[in-house]
Amino acid sequence: METKNKTPFFVSSLIFLLCCLARFCYGTDIIRQGETMKDGDKLVSSDGVFELGFFSPENSTFRYVGIWYKVDMEAVVWVANRDKPMANTNGVLRIGIDGNLVVLDGDRNFVWSSGVPGILSNTSSARLQKNGNLELLNNDTSEVIWDSFHHPTDTFLPGMKLPVSISMGEVRFFSSWRSAIDPSYGNYSAGIIPNGGPQIVIWDQSGRRRWRSGQWNAVIFTGVSNMSNTASFLYGFKLSEPDENGTRYFTYKPSNSSALSRFRIGYDGTERHLRWDGKKWTVLLSQPGNKCDLYNHCGNYATCDNFVSSSTCNCLEGFRPKFEDQWSKGNWSGGCERRTELECQRGKPDGFKRMKCMKLPDFSNILVPVKSRDDCRQSCLGNCSCTAYAYVYGIGCMIWVGDLVDVQHIDQNGPIEFFYRLNHSDLDDKKKISNGVIVIISLVGACFLVAFLWLLWRYKKKLKVSSMVCCKDKDEVVFNEFSTEFSADFSGPSDILIDGNQVNRPELPIFNFSTVAAATNNFCEENKLGQGGFGAVYKGELPGGQEIAVKRLSRQSGQGLEEFKNEIILLAKLQHRNLVRLLGCSIQGEEKMLIYEYMPNKSLDNFLFAKQAVLDWRTRVGIIEGIARGLLYLHRDSRLRIIHRDLKASNILLDAEMNPKISDFGMARIFGGNQIEANTVRVVGTYGYMSPEYAMEGLFSIKSDVYSFGVLLLEIVSGRRNTSFRSSEYTSLIAYAWQLWEDDKAMYIVDPLIQESCCPKEALKCIHIGMLCVQDSAMYRPTMATVVLMLESEAPTLPKARQPTYRSFRRSIDEQPIPNGQEIVSSNDVTITTVAGR
Repeated sequence: METKNKTPFFVSSLIFLLCCLARFCYGTDIIRQGETMKDGDKLVSSDGVFELGFFSPENSTFRYVGIWYKVDMEAVVWVANRDKPMANTNGVLRIGIDGNLVVLDGDRNFVWSSGVPGILSNTSSARLQKNGNLELLNNDTSEVIWDSFHHPTDTFLPGMKLPVSISMGEVRFFSSWRSAIDPSYGNYSAGIIPNGGPQIVIWDQSGRRRWRSGQWNAVIFTGVSNMSNTASFLYGFKLSEPDENGTRYFTYKPSNSSALSRFRIGYDGTERHLRWDGKKWTVLLSQPGNKCDLYNHCGNYATCDNFVSSSTCNCLEGFRPKFEDQWSKGNWSGGCERRTELECQRGKPDGFKRMKCMKLPDFSNILVPVKSRDDCRQSCLGNCSCTAYAYVYGIGCMIWVGDLVDVQHIDQNGPIEFFYRLNHSDLDDKKKISNGVIVIISLVGACFLVAFLWLLWRYKKKLKVSSMVCCKDKDEVVFNEFSTEFSADFSGPSDILIDGNQVNRPELPIFNFSTVAAATNNFCEENKLGQGGFGAVYKGELPGGQEIAVKRLSRQSGQGLEEFKNEIILLAKLQHRNLVRLLGCSIQGEEKMLIYEYMPNKSLDNFLFAKQAVLDWRTRVGIIEGIARGLLYLHRDSRLRIIHRDLKASNILLDAEMNPKISDFGMARIFGGNQIEANTVRVVGTYGYMSPEYAMEGLFSIKSDVYSFGVLLLEIVSGRRNTSFRSSEYTSLIAYAWQLWEDDKAMYIVDPLIQESCCPKEALKCIHIGMLCVQDSAMYRPTMATVVLMLESEAPTLPKARQPTYRSFRRSIDEQPIPNGQEIVSSNDVTITTVAGR
């Protein structure tokens, strides 16, 4: 009986002992005084993301202590004994007698130590945190005595803090592995330089710079191409305010906090941003990505352009190759020199040449007191040593007092303007043609133009409408051939160009005029759906029963003709479920019509503002997401890169299932592959939806559409028109929404008809996204790719929106004359241009 009682106790004791001995095998995140981790044991972070233990690189027998991602043991993020590997599996990791973390080999010789002096031996423990940081802690005070984040190897992880301090100067935090199988210190290092605007730099073993990110402007690193278009980066990096010692800290937080993400400086000298996609690591960005990214690839005073051809080097205007023979052979390292010396030293003024889409040169100086671009220019002009200046939002006035080093063309939204100093004679080189030659050329050109226009007029007068007619079910439809008159209309210069070439006319069905007239009952008033500046829209029905919408161009609308051409060119090439579908056109004499699929629910403004019916919350969210996907298609995913320029509620059509369709492409513009911004003196669109830079300066880009989308999003959520606040204390819906947002009363923005039935979390997210889209600076607005990601993510981390200035465009047409080339201002919801009365 006594033996039977002792047996269970013995078994229980044995199991408990085995569990204690094998505790690291089952995963714990802490090692305490007196405990030993052997080769094969592991620490596992509490969320199961990171592991710490002993490992050997692929094809190597040496043993190291390191930290890696649990999903991929080869994704090592930190190595303790990188320069002193162990030859066998007899090593251990423990808290040493001096309280430090130590690695000992099989003979119990020290291989590595955390090396913190003055620790009480019995008060420390080590824990692997959820962010991958190994911390040595004082058990009595919970103070962090030492941690791996302050002693990194080759990897920057989310949660790390990189100090930036002028007093510290250049700091190299990360060092590459020597090779793929050797974690010892390699040939490249990476870190932060604080002077002239913080920037990330990669150095080679000799200390020469291999690559730099460009200066930080509080949102992006200005020299990283497309960083402002990438959701993973745009709001991920942060630079903290200075602490009591004047030190600031760079941190990174991915847009999707649940995604595994890391930055690594490779043994080949390339920094890569990697993200785990569930099966493998995907490279989101690598730097340097091409030869132009290599530091000062073209030498001083030269630019590298990787978008024209493979790494093309060119001297800045006003400069010439320093060594012509070497330059012609493709050896650009000698750089360029001035054609004409500056006049400043002789007491004469110099000028400045402006450049856009540039990676700003290295070795800049920041003039803190200077608060405007004009003052910045004067500061440079008054200093004969100043060779260039730039006034950058988020940085301030930057000047350069030496050679211009590492200049590069980059593809980036929100281009930065950069001005470099030249002798006036170099600025005027292109203007040295004599006045007499200019007059002669002008007169000859004018004569040729008049003759050409007269011949063209005679030619068009003689043209007759001809077409191929196919009969099917008694419905005459013309396929794949434009009438000769239409062809003539397009034979002249077109506003829509791609890379400087006229767009080929699309293959599109052409309907016979009599067919369209019969379908609309001779355009009777009962069939009329609406009226715009271009003309009227009618509902029709083809003999086969298909319902159509017919946009009939007004004969008095010159602007309507341009819209007509634009829509045919664009919509014939676009296919997306959130864009209205163009079925064909009709051209006969002066009659020009576009035939669309019929949208039974008409336009969104009828539901939002006319209260034709109440849209529930689910429907509104579906409309918002559909519009966002349609814009993303236009901006990025279609064969053409298109800026809509007139996005508003009345241009969003709704099908029978309330799916949104973006319509009215008359004002749209096609951008070339690398074009990021354009300027026009012909501002078209609808005030209230126009971005500030477009309405005031004529500058438009994809971020102009983002602004319009933000206004439209707020209108959908609130059920109120942006311009409905004209007589209230607020200038616009944006001002009203911002005030409630700041007062933590954002739910009051939501349409009262659906406040009780909507999802507050979704509503607040939509309002937040709307406020991000209507920020004044295009640089801070997200791209539509980022917007779609925000809308579709379950729990996105959204950045803080900056307060808009609520510009009001209320001007009286009678009170102020309209300057040449500018637009009449309207406070209603009608699209405006200056070409004809609308």
